[in-house]
Amino acid sequence: MIGSYFPKCVAVVALLALSVGALDTFIAAVYEHTVILPNRTETPVSKEEGLLPMNKNIDVLEKAVKLAAKRVLSFYTCKGDLQFDKRVFGIHEKLFCPTCFEQGAHIIVTPEDGIYGWVFTRESIYPYLEDIPDPGVNWIPCRDPWRFGNTPGQQRLSCLAKDNSIYVVANTGDKKPCNASDPQCPPDGRYQYTDVVFDSQGKLVARYRKYNLFAPEIQFDFSKDSELVTFDTPFGKFGIFTCFDIFSHDPAVVVVDEFQVGSILYPTAWYNTLPLLSAVPFHSAWAKAMGVNLLAANTHNTSMHMTGSGIYTPEAVKMYHYDIETESGQLLLSELKSQPCREPTYPAAVDWHAYASSVKPFSSEQSDFPGMIYFDEFTFTELKRNIGNYTVCQKNLCCHLTYKMSKKQADEVYALGAFDGLHTVEGQYYLQLEMLKYMCTLLKCQTTDLETCGEAVGSAFTKFEDFSLSGTFGTHYVFPQLILSGSQLAPERHYEISRDGHLRSRSRAPLPVLVMALYGRVFEKDPPRLGQGPGKFQ
Repeated sequence: MIGSYFPKCVAVVALLALSVGALDTFIAAVYEHTVILPNRTETPVSKEEGLLPMNKNIDVLEKAVKLAAKRVLSFYTCKGDLQFDKRVFGIHEKLFCPTCFEQGAHIIVTPEDGIYGWVFTRESIYPYLEDIPDPGVNWIPCRDPWRFGNTPGQQRLSCLAKDNSIYVVANTGDKKPCNASDPQCPPDGRYQYTDVVFDSQGKLVARYRKYNLFAPEIQFDFSKDSELVTFDTPFGKFGIFTCFDIFSHDPAVVVVDEFQVGSILYPTAWYNTLPLLSAVPFHSAWAKAMGVNLLAANTHNTSMHMTGSGIYTPEAVKMYHYDIETESGQLLLSELKSQPCREPTYPAAVDWHAYASSVKPFSSEQSDFPGMIYFDEFTFTELKRNIGNYTVCQKNLCCHLTYKMSKKQADEVYALGAFDGLHTVEGQYYLQLEMLKYMCTLLKCQTTDLETCGEAVGSAFTKFEDFSLSGTFGTHYVFPQLILSGSQLAPERHYEISRDGHLRSRSRAPLPVLVMALYGRVFEKDPPRLGQGPGKFQ
């Protein structure tokens, strides 16, 4: 299974070679949006009242869409990396892009919950929902807004796409009635879902219903079977899923492995959970491991630790934004390859078991101790010297670390940890998700008290100039992360992933490491969903 991506990639290249006029590259945009939330109420408001906050959010998104679609060189002479003060464009935020583009963005991704927020019950969100038909109906809401009832939200999004000649990806609510003949029909007589894509003509081309709902999402339903949504464009084939879906085999892995998409569109409302589940490190690692472009647009809410959007490719992080200090939104643009697997820089397959299984466990004077990270009990051992070799094991997983610190701070403690087991996530109603995962991690403890190892920490002053982390993983789905002080990503020039499966230093530059991690998933051994209760299936 280790080399399974290569033949699929070759098949895609062969098909693409037959197409005429397809673009090899495209300009991608993602927008991290500070959502304007409605007044919290348990009582449903009228449709007209619901439109007020929706229109305020779409007003902001409209400015971002228009800016993304502009030909940047028409307005600026660019030098290197760009940072534009968007007050020039009437938006009090900033635009970052790594180069200058004669062509405006071809596609823009906006966040999950970006139009109406998240402070809802099933009843109170209902006025914000619209009937979203199957894309096969060939519908342009901008030209025919009443074809499927009152659809002002879809009309505005469709017109944004059409008027700016850009694909628009948005997260908005769908409603579908059901009746007593359907044994799974919720008591209120309807299903409620999310996600749409409009093409550059304003036509509805994709509708996705989130499959893996997080615990607080009591306002929505999930389908009995995951939806594998893809669509073709003149600049590549795209797949789409939402937020918590990224942790599961269906649909995230399936849509990549079986449908050979070049890029994933990913609206999310991601709550950063340090040290191992911060948005930017995990999303960039997922793109590397899965071999696709990932366009991730997060909501922005500092009080809820929600930030972290980016444009990621298999070989590099093109652009990302992480800001926990201000309340500004952010627009990012980058040029991407339509089919990254065709590129000579496409990462080779990694055997994540080879290196670690060839290493004899290091014998050190160490005392292992337990610690918790996000409800998982790790086995840790403290790094007691400036230079060392350590092995820590839990069940079938052994993690090996070799390192050299150049500046060890006396008041900072680091630990090597291993986890091999089921992580249980309680979902809404009767849903329970269990995920089998492996984890090797080097992390800074919050204080010198070992009981704080695994708790959130934001800064580090100890420098690592040499390191190698590996584990005896029984899967090729391993997501490598290297996070520096301030929750910033380490540039790719400072580290590499070897084909035999270890994350190692490359430049010997001293790095203030906050977290180093190898996150492995054994999807095929995940237990089935438990307790799928009434009212939760299509």
